[in-house]
Amino acid sequence: MIKKLLSSGRFLEKQVKRRDFLKILALSALGSGMASEAFAKKFAVYTGSISDPIDDHIRDYLYKMKNFDSPNRDDIRINREVYHTFKSTVKRLNRLQSLVGHGRFHILGLDEGLRFARKYPVVGKFPREELDLMEELFYKDAAEYGFLGEKTLSGLTDRIKKGDVIYMRSQGNYLYREHSLETFNKIRQQVGESVTLTSGVRGVMKQFLLFLNKAYKNQGNLSLASRSLAPPGYSFHANGDFDVGQAGFGALNFTDRFTSTDVYNILCDLGYLRLRYELNNRLGVRFEPWHIRIT
Repeated sequence: MIKKLLSSGRFLEKQVKRRDFLKILALSALGSGMASEAFAKKFAVYTGSISDPIDDHIRDYLYKMKNFDSPNRDDIRINREVYHTFKSTVKRLNRLQSLVGHGRFHILGLDEGLRFARKYPVVGKFPREELDLMEELFYKDAAEYGFLGEKTLSGLTDRIKKGDVIYMRSQGNYLYREHSLETFNKIRQQVGESVTLTSGVRGVMKQFLLFLNKAYKNQGNLSLASRSLAPPGYSFHANGDFDVGQAGFGALNFTDRFTSTDVYNILCDLGYLRLRYELNNRLGVRFEPWHIRIT
């Protein structure tokens, strides 16, 4: 069991001081209800006036969401001093996925992953500095780099029980039994074979790999990565949500182009698309019309 680190911020680099609009967006993400006492303690309640430049901040935010793959000067990045550790962690996670297979890696827990790494030289044991980096990133409040979604996993070593999931061999993904599987089967019955399961259950290690790969391809930019991928511990794919797409549409299923497909239109008509991340949401996440919300 890895000991939880206190949030020290030593792995992150902030080029410009975070703007107050994160507080505004965080509060608006709660909807019209009252903020909880714990939340109110964490974020100061902003009381603006008509003369305050809130509109400029909101426009800036919406611009970032529309151009989610573009860097911004106030994005949070991995500190240059530990970039080598960040790079080696990404490469080790990729080697681990290649060893265990893409399917199994979706539900691989941290402890199991560390055992595989120690056992097989092709992966190699995770050194202390790489584990510290992963731990720091997992327990870091993702709001610091712009992601305002809910935390879905409380512990870095949380694992997915194999008995709780089923491998959809024809789809290459896992689904939770009961409600997730039942929902997907209903969709297949009503939409037909034109709908495909593009992403199912994701454990801690899979979410780490997806998120860090995205950041690595963008010079360690964590803010940019978080605009299209939930940070480790924040993905609802760990709790039952899944993604669908149009068969034969490929990577375009993860773009706005998905809204032009027959599958999307039918799903809308049937009422299956209760979107987790709606258009112009205030959670720091791009629009995801392909995401099936279960919880």
